[in-house]
Amino acid sequence: MEKNTTSGSLRAGTADGWVGARTPTLARASRRWAQLVLGLFVYGLACALMIRSEFGLGPWDAFHVGLHRLTGMSVGVASIVVGIAIVGGTWFIGVRPGPGTLANMVLIGVFIDLLLPLLPPAAGWLRPAYHVAGTVLTGLATGLYIAPGLGKGPRDGMMLGIAARTGWPVRRVRTVIELTVLVLGWALGATIGLGTIVFALGIGPATEWGLRLFGVPVRTDE
Repeated sequence: MEKNTTSGSLRAGTADGWVGARTPTLARASRRWAQLVLGLFVYGLACALMIRSEFGLGPWDAFHVGLHRLTGMSVGVASIVVGIAIVGGTWFIGVRPGPGTLANMVLIGVFIDLLLPLLPPAAGWLRPAYHVAGTVLTGLATGLYIAPGLGKGPRDGMMLGIAARTGWPVRRVRTVIELTVLVLGWALGATIGLGTIVFALGIGPATEWGLRLFGVPVRTDE
Protein backbone atom coordinates (compact mmCIF):
# COMPACT_ATOMS: atom_id res chain seq x y z
CA MET A 1 0.00 0.00 0.00
CA GLU A 2 2.81 2.39 0.84
CA LYS A 3 4.38 1.70 -2.56
CA ASN A 4 1.14 2.53 -4.39
CA THR A 5 0.73 5.71 -2.34
CA THR A 6 4.26 6.80 -3.15
CA SER A 7 3.75 6.03 -6.82
CA GLY A 8 0.52 8.02 -6.85
CA SER A 9 2.23 10.94 -5.16
CA LEU A 10 4.96 10.91 -7.78
CA ARG A 11 2.39 10.92 -10.58
CA ALA A 12 0.53 13.80 -8.94
CA GLY A 13 3.75 15.70 -8.46
CA THR A 14 4.69 15.16 -12.11
CA ALA A 15 1.26 16.36 -13.27
CA ASP A 16 1.42 19.43 -11.04
CA GLY A 17 4.88 20.25 -12.37
CA TRP A 18 3.68 19.89 -15.97
CA VAL A 19 0.72 22.21 -15.33
CA GLY A 20 2.98 24.66 -13.54
CA ALA A 21 5.41 24.68 -16.46
CA ARG A 22 2.61 25.15 -18.97
CA THR A 23 0.99 28.08 -17.18
CA PRO A 24 3.80 30.64 -17.80
CA THR A 25 4.01 29.49 -21.44
CA LEU A 26 0.30 30.00 -21.99
CA ALA A 27 0.43 33.35 -20.23
CA ARG A 28 3.29 34.52 -22.46
CA ALA A 29 1.48 33.34 -25.59
CA SER A 30 -1.69 35.13 -24.49
CA ARG A 31 0.22 38.36 -23.89
CA ARG A 32 1.87 38.13 -27.31
CA TRP A 33 -1.46 37.64 -29.08
CA ALA A 34 -3.08 40.41 -27.03
CA GLN A 35 -0.28 42.79 -28.04
CA LEU A 36 -0.59 41.75 -31.69
CA VAL A 37 -4.36 42.37 -31.74
CA LEU A 38 -3.95 45.68 -29.91
CA GLY A 39 -1.34 46.75 -32.47
CA LEU A 40 -3.66 45.87 -35.35
CA PHE A 41 -6.49 47.78 -33.64
CA VAL A 42 -4.28 50.87 -33.31
CA TYR A 43 -3.30 50.48 -36.97
CA GLY A 44 -6.96 50.31 -37.96
CA LEU A 45 -7.61 53.44 -35.87
CA ALA A 46 -4.74 55.21 -37.64
CA CYS A 47 -6.17 54.33 -41.06
CA ALA A 48 -9.67 55.43 -40.03
CA LEU A 49 -8.32 58.78 -38.77
CA MET A 50 -6.55 59.43 -42.05
CA ILE A 51 -9.62 58.49 -44.09
CA ARG A 52 -11.82 60.79 -41.98
CA SER A 53 -9.29 63.62 -42.30
CA GLU A 54 -10.01 63.88 -46.05
CA PHE A 55 -6.53 65.37 -46.22
CA GLY A 56 -5.19 62.93 -48.79
CA LEU A 57 -4.96 59.14 -49.11
CA GLY A 58 -1.93 57.32 -47.76
CA PRO A 59 0.32 55.84 -50.47
CA TRP A 60 -0.89 52.24 -50.05
CA ASP A 61 -4.53 53.35 -49.93
CA ALA A 62 -3.89 55.41 -53.09
CA PHE A 63 -2.39 52.33 -54.76
CA HIS A 64 -5.34 50.15 -53.75
CA VAL A 65 -7.83 52.75 -55.01
CA GLY A 66 -5.84 52.98 -58.26
CA LEU A 67 -6.09 49.21 -58.71
CA HIS A 68 -9.81 49.43 -58.00
CA ARG A 69 -10.19 52.02 -60.76
CA LEU A 70 -8.12 49.96 -63.17
CA THR A 71 -9.60 46.50 -62.56
CA GLY A 72 -13.00 47.06 -60.95
CA MET A 73 -12.11 44.96 -57.90
CA SER A 74 -13.08 46.45 -54.53
CA VAL A 75 -10.49 48.39 -52.55
CA GLY A 76 -10.56 45.66 -49.87
CA VAL A 77 -9.94 42.91 -52.40
CA ALA A 78 -7.15 44.98 -53.96
CA SER A 79 -5.51 45.26 -50.53
CA ILE A 80 -5.68 41.49 -50.01
CA VAL A 81 -4.37 40.73 -53.51
CA VAL A 82 -1.44 43.11 -53.03
CA GLY A 83 -0.71 41.51 -49.64
CA ILE A 84 -0.64 38.02 -51.17
CA ALA A 85 1.65 39.22 -53.98
CA ILE A 86 4.04 40.81 -51.47
CA VAL A 87 4.15 37.69 -49.30
CA GLY A 88 4.99 35.61 -52.39
CA GLY A 89 7.64 38.06 -53.59
CA THR A 90 9.37 38.55 -50.26
CA TRP A 91 9.62 34.77 -49.75
CA PHE A 92 12.57 34.90 -52.16
CA ILE A 93 14.50 37.36 -49.96
CA GLY A 94 14.05 35.20 -46.88
CA VAL A 95 10.92 36.78 -45.33
CA ARG A 96 8.62 34.09 -43.91
CA PRO A 97 4.98 34.82 -43.04
CA GLY A 98 3.61 33.88 -39.61
CA PRO A 99 0.13 33.71 -38.10
CA GLY A 100 0.38 37.44 -37.44
CA THR A 101 0.74 38.02 -41.19
CA LEU A 102 -2.70 36.53 -41.84
CA ALA A 103 -4.16 38.40 -38.86
CA ASN A 104 -2.72 41.61 -40.28
CA MET A 105 -4.41 41.15 -43.65
CA VAL A 106 -7.81 40.41 -42.09
CA LEU A 107 -8.13 42.29 -38.80
CA ILE A 108 -6.96 45.72 -39.91
CA GLY A 109 -9.80 45.86 -42.43
CA VAL A 110 -12.29 44.68 -39.81
CA PHE A 111 -11.17 47.35 -37.34
CA ILE A 112 -11.35 50.08 -40.00
CA ASP A 113 -14.94 49.14 -40.79
CA LEU A 114 -15.83 49.14 -37.09
CA LEU A 115 -14.16 52.46 -36.29
CA LEU A 116 -15.13 54.58 -39.29
CA PRO A 117 -18.78 54.99 -38.20
CA LEU A 118 -17.60 56.08 -34.74
CA LEU A 119 -15.24 58.83 -35.95
CA PRO A 120 -16.85 62.12 -37.02
CA PRO A 121 -15.49 63.62 -40.25
CA ALA A 122 -12.81 66.22 -39.61
CA ALA A 123 -13.23 69.89 -40.48
CA GLY A 124 -10.92 72.87 -40.31
CA TRP A 125 -7.79 72.37 -38.21
CA LEU A 126 -8.93 68.87 -37.27
CA ARG A 127 -8.15 67.64 -40.79
CA PRO A 128 -4.36 67.93 -40.49
CA ALA A 129 -4.57 66.95 -36.80
CA TYR A 130 -6.37 63.70 -37.72
CA HIS A 131 -3.82 63.00 -40.42
CA VAL A 132 -0.73 63.66 -38.31
CA ALA A 133 -2.19 61.56 -35.48
CA GLY A 134 -2.84 58.76 -37.97
CA THR A 135 0.74 58.89 -39.23
CA VAL A 136 2.23 58.75 -35.73
CA LEU A 137 -0.14 55.96 -34.66
CA THR A 138 0.80 53.96 -37.76
CA GLY A 139 4.45 53.97 -36.63
CA LEU A 140 3.46 53.11 -33.06
CA ALA A 141 1.18 50.28 -34.19
CA THR A 142 3.88 48.81 -36.44
CA GLY A 143 6.26 48.35 -33.52
CA LEU A 144 3.42 47.15 -31.28
CA TYR A 145 2.31 44.28 -33.51
CA ILE A 146 5.74 43.26 -34.87
CA ALA A 147 7.37 43.01 -31.42
CA PRO A 148 5.49 39.83 -30.31
CA GLY A 149 7.21 37.92 -33.12
CA LEU A 150 4.05 36.30 -34.50
CA GLY A 151 4.69 37.45 -38.03
CA LYS A 152 5.02 40.80 -39.75
CA GLY A 153 2.41 42.35 -41.98
CA PRO A 154 3.17 41.78 -45.68
CA ARG A 155 4.29 45.37 -46.28
CA ASP A 156 6.35 45.52 -43.08
CA GLY A 157 8.00 42.22 -43.93
CA MET A 158 9.00 43.66 -47.30
CA MET A 159 10.35 46.79 -45.60
CA LEU A 160 12.48 44.88 -43.08
CA GLY A 161 13.59 42.32 -45.66
CA ILE A 162 14.83 45.00 -48.03
CA ALA A 163 16.54 46.84 -45.15
CA ALA A 164 18.33 43.63 -44.16
CA ARG A 165 19.40 42.91 -47.76
CA THR A 166 20.56 46.41 -48.66
CA GLY A 167 21.90 47.57 -45.31
CA TRP A 168 19.80 50.72 -45.59
CA PRO A 169 18.17 52.16 -42.45
CA VAL A 170 14.49 51.35 -41.99
CA ARG A 171 13.38 54.96 -42.38
CA ARG A 172 15.02 55.20 -45.81
CA VAL A 173 13.57 51.91 -47.04
CA ARG A 174 10.06 52.76 -45.79
CA THR A 175 10.18 56.22 -47.35
CA VAL A 176 11.36 54.87 -50.73
CA ILE A 177 8.61 52.20 -50.70
CA GLU A 178 5.91 54.72 -49.79
CA LEU A 179 6.98 57.20 -52.47
CA THR A 180 7.15 54.44 -55.11
CA VAL A 181 3.68 53.16 -54.23
CA LEU A 182 2.38 56.73 -54.18
CA VAL A 183 3.60 57.36 -57.73
CA LEU A 184 2.03 54.09 -58.90
CA GLY A 185 -1.29 54.97 -57.26
CA TRP A 186 -1.28 58.42 -58.84
CA ALA A 187 -0.43 56.90 -62.26
CA LEU A 188 -3.41 54.54 -61.87
CA GLY A 189 -5.75 57.48 -61.29
CA ALA A 190 -6.01 57.76 -57.50
CA THR A 191 -6.51 61.21 -56.00
CA ILE A 192 -3.71 62.43 -53.75
CA GLY A 193 -3.42 65.49 -51.52
CA LEU A 194 -1.09 67.31 -49.18
CA GLY A 195 -1.67 64.68 -46.47
CA THR A 196 -0.45 61.98 -48.85
CA ILE A 197 2.92 63.68 -49.15
CA VAL A 198 3.07 64.28 -45.38
CA PHE A 199 2.43 60.58 -44.75
CA ALA A 200 4.92 59.39 -47.38
CA LEU A 201 7.69 61.53 -45.88
CA GLY A 202 6.78 61.03 -42.21
CA ILE A 203 6.01 57.34 -42.05
CA GLY A 204 9.67 56.25 -42.27
CA PRO A 205 10.81 58.06 -39.11
CA ALA A 206 7.53 57.20 -37.34
CA THR A 207 7.97 53.50 -38.11
CA GLU A 208 11.59 53.46 -36.96
CA TRP A 209 10.53 55.16 -33.72
CA GLY A 210 7.74 52.61 -33.15
CA LEU A 211 10.02 49.64 -33.77
CA ARG A 212 12.71 50.94 -31.42
CA LEU A 213 10.10 51.81 -28.76
CA PHE A 214 9.04 48.15 -28.55
CA GLY A 215 12.54 46.69 -28.77
CA VAL A 216 12.53 45.53 -32.41
CA PRO A 217 16.12 45.67 -33.70
CA VAL A 218 16.47 48.03 -36.66
CA ARG A 219 19.36 49.42 -38.66
CA THR A 220 19.39 53.15 -38.13
CA ASP A 221 22.80 54.32 -39.40
CA GLU A 222 22.80 56.36 -42.56
